[in-house]
Amino acid sequence: MAQKTPTIARIWRGRTLPDRADAYERYNYEAGIKPLIEKALGVQTFREDTATHSEFVTISYWGSVEAMAAFTGGDPNSIHHLDRDKEFLIELSKGVQVLRIRTSHGMVGGD
Repeated sequence: MAQKTPTIARIWRGRTLPDRADAYERYNYEAGIKPLIEKALGVQTFREDTATHSEFVTISYWGSVEAMAAFTGGDPNSIHHLDRDKEFLIELSKGVQVLRIRTSHGMVGGD
């Protein structure tokens, strides 16, 4: 099967209190990232720790808006909160950012 080229990036952000960050990172990976890895062309996760909060960013890459919409259940901008997000997150995200990829250079990502 030929490798598909991502044309869409979907970006989600969430913040936890610093003392909950490690637990949320483990939970988010098991409940949110693993299923996403099975459907998206690629997934990157990021974490920034500050004195007041830890911010998590997930970027998933898709071949088309239609492929992304199939994963999200129709609306590519809709948020699907994980069952325990209310327990961990300072506030629930109201949306995601969906961007068209215009150029990409070099090697990004990894295992």
